[in-house]
Amino acid sequence: MDLTPIIEKLKTGLFINGQWRDAEGGRTLEVRNPANGSVITTIADASEADALDAINAARDAQAGWAATAPRERAEILRRAFDLLHERADDIAAIMTAEMGKPLAESKGEVAYGAEFFRWFSEEAVRVGGDFVQSTDGKNRLMISKEPVGPCVLITPWNFPLAMGTRKIGPAIAAGCTMVLKPAQLTPLTSFMLVEALRDAGLPDGVLNVVTSSSARRVVTPWMESGIARKISFTGSTEVGVNLMKQAAESVMKTSMELGGNAPFLVMDDADIDAAVEGAVLAKMRNNGEACTAANRLYVQKPVAEEFSRKLAERIGSMKVGDGLVDGTQVGPLVDQDQLDKVAELVDQAVGAGATVLTGGKKVEGDGYFFAPTVLTDIPESATLRVEEIFGPVAPIVTFETDDEAIELANGTEYGLAAYLFCSDLERSLGLSERIESGMIGLNTGLVSNPAAPFGGVKQSGLGREGGTSGIDEYLETKYVAVPRANAK
Repeated sequence: MDLTPIIEKLKTGLFINGQWRDAEGGRTLEVRNPANGSVITTIADASEADALDAINAARDAQAGWAATAPRERAEILRRAFDLLHERADDIAAIMTAEMGKPLAESKGEVAYGAEFFRWFSEEAVRVGGDFVQSTDGKNRLMISKEPVGPCVLITPWNFPLAMGTRKIGPAIAAGCTMVLKPAQLTPLTSFMLVEALRDAGLPDGVLNVVTSSSARRVVTPWMESGIARKISFTGSTEVGVNLMKQAAESVMKTSMELGGNAPFLVMDDADIDAAVEGAVLAKMRNNGEACTAANRLYVQKPVAEEFSRKLAERIGSMKVGDGLVDGTQVGPLVDQDQLDKVAELVDQAVGAGATVLTGGKKVEGDGYFFAPTVLTDIPESATLRVEEIFGPVAPIVTFETDDEAIELANGTEYGLAAYLFCSDLERSLGLSERIESGMIGLNTGLVSNPAAPFGGVKQSGLGREGGTSGIDEYLETKYVAVPRANAK
C-alpha cells in the first residue's frame, strides 16, 4: 500500500493557538514503521518554551470557550464525528503504519474512537444541576456544573485515535480547553484527529497539541504552570503515580487509566468454543498491546485440555505480517524494546518449565514480530504470571475450585478489566461480584464501549472515561445560596 499521497498531506508540526508551526530551533524527531523499521516522516520536537506557548494559548481561550453555547460545542463534536468516518481509510492506514496493528483493526478503532465524539456531542447539552430549598427553609440552593478549566491530556501509543477522542470529547463537551501530548511513537494519528476538529470548526486555542522526544520536557512545565486545572493520563502506573504527585502540588483534578493485568476465567460449565473466541479477541486484539488484554488465563481443570488445545490451534493459525498487507491478523510489536520485553518474559517462563503449545519466539526478518504464543504448565516462578505481557502471548494456568479462581484473579495490585466465561447465571453474577476489577466481560472478550464507564480500581487508576460519568471528570460543582425573602 502506497502511503505517499497521505503522508504528503500530513501536518507534522506543533498545533498551537490554531496554527501549525515548527518547534523552537526547528528540532525534529523521526516516526518509524514497526513492520520494517523505515522512517515514515519527521515531526516537530517541542521545547519547554513551545510547551508554555501551548498552555498559555489554552489559558487565553478558556473563558470564551466556557461561555460557548453547549449546542455549539455539541455540533462541533458531531461534525468531527462525521469527518473521522469520511477520512477513516486514510487515518487507519497511517495508524497501522506507525503502530503496527492490522488495517482492519485500525479501521475498527477509527469507528470506535469517533463514537466518543458522537456520544459526548449528546452529553454536552445534558449537563445538569439542581435547585432545592435548604432544610431550614431559609435559602434556595442553586447547584450548577461548570468546566474545570484548562486540561493536560496525555495519550499512549497503542490506541492513538481512541485514547485521544476519549479525552478530547468530554473536554470539548464540558467547555474545557486543552493541551495534548501524544505518544512519541504514534503521533501521526493525533495530527489527523486535530485536522478533523479544526475542519469541524473548533476555535483557536481550545486544543493545542505538542509532540516531543521528552515527555518530561513539555509535561512538567504544564504541571508547574499554575494554569492547568486537570490532568488525564493513560499509561503506566509508575508514571501515573509521579504525575499524581505533581498534581498534588497545585491540587489538580486527576483522571488516571493505568496498568492492567486482566484475568480471563474459564469455568467448567463454560461454552468452550465461545470462550476460545473470547480469548482470541481479548488477548490478540491490538497485537496483545492493550491494557485490557487478557493477561492471565485461568481455566478450570476439567476443561483445561480442550480449551488449551483449541486456543493453540486458533492462535497458531493466525497470519503474522505487515498490518498494511491484506489478510494480516497479527502485526508487529511497536518497537524493539517491546519485542525484547515479550521475548524475555517467554524465555524466562519456558526456562522455568513452561510448555509451548504454539509460537514462543521472535519471527525472523525485518520488523518487531513475535509469534502468537500459547503456554501451559506455567510455574509459579514465571514472571509473566505477575507482570503485564503487552504482546501476543497467552499463558494458561489451571485451577480446581471457584474460590481458587477468585484468589488467582485478585492476586494482583491491578484491577482494570477481567473476563469470565461461565454458563450458570447465578454462579456468574456471584463470581463477578467477587472479582476486584473496574470492568468485567461476562461471556464476552470485549468490554470497551463509549456508553460505558471505562476505568479501574486499585493501582489501575482513578476516575472513569466514557459513559454518563465521563463528562463529570471535566466539571466542577458550584452552588449559590439565595436567601428566601419571607423565610421564617
